[in-house]
Amino acid sequence: MAETTIVNDSPTGQHLKSIAESKQVSYLVFNKKKVQLVAKISFGRDPDNNVVIDSKLASRHHCIIQKIRDEFFLKDENSTNGTFLNGSRIPPDKYVKLNSGDTVKIGSEELVIS
Repeated sequence: MAETTIVNDSPTGQHLKSIAESKQVSYLVFNKKKVQLVAKISFGRDPDNNVVIDSKLASRHHCIIQKIRDEFFLKDENSTNGTFLNGSRIPPDKYVKLNSGDTVKIGSEELVIS
């Protein structure tokens, strides 16, 4: 007989249990370093970005990764050379959902989502 607990019986408990069991995106690997994913991370050549990409193929404000309702999305910020997700160019100004294992290419740099 299953134990009656808040985790087993309440909708909130079930939701927390499903989050703990799922493979949620939590960090990305860039230049062999882990970067913790937070609510919003900006990428580009300009030093005011959270992650500075030292590549002439990257725009000053290239793209962002943003958390929306416990999931992470990639958005190209109208970059000149585009942002690529798993080898395919994403449309500018559209949010594309990220999954663990995805590869994002910005200029000549690759980021791996884990």
